[in-house]
Amino acid sequence: MHTCRFNLVPLLVALSGVLWVSGCATHGDRLASIRSAFNAGRVEQAESIVQREISSRKSDADVLKLDRAMIQLVDGRPADAERTLREVRDRFDYLEQKNVGESILSTLTDDNRLAYSGEDYEKVLIRCFLALSNLMADGQDASAYALQVGDKQRQIINAEGDKSGENPRLAYKRVALGAYIHAAIQEATHTNYDEAARAIQLVSNWEPSFKEASNDLQRVSNGRHSEPGNGVLYVITLVGRGPYKVERAEIPTSGALLIADRILTATSKHSLPPTIAPIKVPVVIRNQNRIDSVLVETDTGSTGVTQTITDVGQLAVDQYAAIFPQVMARAVVRRVVKKGAVYATKSAANINDPLASLALDAAGVLWEATESADTRCWGLLPDK
Repeated sequence: MHTCRFNLVPLLVALSGVLWVSGCATHGDRLASIRSAFNAGRVEQAESIVQREISSRKSDADVLKLDRAMIQLVDGRPADAERTLREVRDRFDYLEQKNVGESILSTLTDDNRLAYSGEDYEKVLIRCFLALSNLMADGQDASAYALQVGDKQRQIINAEGDKSGENPRLAYKRVALGAYIHAAIQEATHTNYDEAARAIQLVSNWEPSFKEASNDLQRVSNGRHSEPGNGVLYVITLVGRGPYKVERAEIPTSGALLIADRILTATSKHSLPPTIAPIKVPVVIRNQNRIDSVLVETDTGSTGVTQTITDVGQLAVDQYAAIFPQVMARAVVRRVVKKGAVYATKSAANINDPLASLALDAAGVLWEATESADTRCWGLLPDK
């Protein structure tokens, strides 16, 4: 057998040129301290942590600004929240454009190398919270923001499907909050009752469990908004700790790749790096929420209870489940590309030395082990 003698160092250096060793902590790990302070009512501490993370982690700045907007909103600074949300909305819209260079880089590393452009439910909810923030300020643009909710949903759902022609987003449930806000504003003008009725009908269609929609539709069609000199008070509650992402090792898929690379190693000229590091993917987690409704009381006694118009936690879980096969596919492709790069290096150098081959396999295992799941998310959303 002919043994090729060569200097292994340049090959290892060339291969390691595509390695960016990640820290052990994911975005989800860092988000835990923000959520803990926020949910405990320590608003100033939560904002301080967010600002520190924005300054130190530029790649996470956009999604961290969403959390800052929620802090500003609950801290009684709706105008600040609106400005922050508008900035992220525009940034996410821009990032929807494909970046080939980023895509290649993420294939060689992981999805954390992609500029975060938001999950689909986050893009829609940004418009909802823009409407709410504006309502809490001057209210001049609230209706326009509310209309953007429906427009963005249509844009997302009607987007081009994957290469097989499948479009998992067709199964998305629609968010009714934007239509409800638009209806409330139109009804308050005492002139746009037809527009208000159309919007309430959308609420009824999109959120059948919101029983109050039928009463609203009856009032808009046949009743009266309020007596002259009086008005209507809408109580909008944000309850529960919202969804977030954590990293999970996809063991079945990792096991399948292990079997595949062992088969290829046995039937090919060169070995493949063994699948030791599991494939890591992000998953959406939902907290238990014991709050069914909030009682509303006035000086004259109880006036009713709130009803859920948008189940944020379920929305996030369902929408992410619809696109999870695509997330999983990217992770598998990334792992295959890395194994292929090691195999190609061995072939190009015609490596037959077992020690050299072992060294490259070790480098390949290290390369795969540096992957981290992209757990970036809007971490301070409510559950409902």
